[in-house]
Amino acid sequence: MDRRTELSEFLRSRRARLRPQDVGLPDHGRRRVPGLRREELAQLAGVSVAYYIRLEQGRGRNVSFAVLDAIGNALRLTGAERDHLAQLARPVARRVRPAGRPQRVRPALQQLIDTMEAVPAYVIGRRLDIIGWNRLACALLGDLPALPRKECNLAWHVFLDPAAGDLYENWEAKAADVVGFLRRDAGRNPDDPELASLIGELSVKSGDFRRLWAAHDVQDKGFGVKVLNHPLVGRLTLAYETLALPADPDQQLITYHAEPGSSSAQSLRLLASWTLDAAAQGTGPER
Repeated sequence: MDRRTELSEFLRSRRARLRPQDVGLPDHGRRRVPGLRREELAQLAGVSVAYYIRLEQGRGRNVSFAVLDAIGNALRLTGAERDHLAQLARPVARRVRPAGRPQRVRPALQQLIDTMEAVPAYVIGRRLDIIGWNRLACALLGDLPALPRKECNLAWHVFLDPAAGDLYENWEAKAADVVGFLRRDAGRNPDDPELASLIGELSVKSGDFRRLWAAHDVQDKGFGVKVLNHPLVGRLTLAYETLALPADPDQQLITYHAEPGSSSAQSLRLLASWTLDAAAQGTGPER
């Protein structure tokens, strides 16, 4: 991915979503394009119009953090969007990874999530690859060990696995979240050929992905609630938490849990019991 193009399209998309009245400016009638004009955004950010135009065209040089902060304030960017803007405008050199080296979960971390028998847990790495899981995560999301490597990916699962549309009650929200996470990763790793291949495949095969990708929304995975319709135990309302792994900033641990005493907690316990029974009989999923 070309950083200059990404920066240009990102700034234009953020400017287009704001109206003059949103930022306390008068609206002088009909506009040829939606959103703020470049002149208005430059005024709000306290920079010259010529400078902002160069930046939006991807021709900015040595952009200061103060200028990026002012533009972020003017565009009302979220924390994740500010980080994305900084990555595009002031790229930080990242460690070079040997080509083709697979992502690995530390053995101690895998042992930890294996002990979480009542909590679905999995680890995502670069490109939203799912690189580690416990048995209950497989029971919840599908037979992850049986998937080809490229399909063991959260974005591939959401957009190209037919079962995902039935699993997530609010599929559209889940899809938008996943695209936001993938866009963030693309800003951090624009030269990753596997990421480019994944985005290309999703763009060719999914009109929904193309639509959401074109919006240039950026998100960072945090916490929240998802409603899943599981084929065995029915409707589950589960809270998820995302835990950063300082030893490898490319990896995050995702866990799900149900509110104690709820019907979802009972159903999740039932699913966990079935999973343990299957494991004892040697029929459960293996890594």
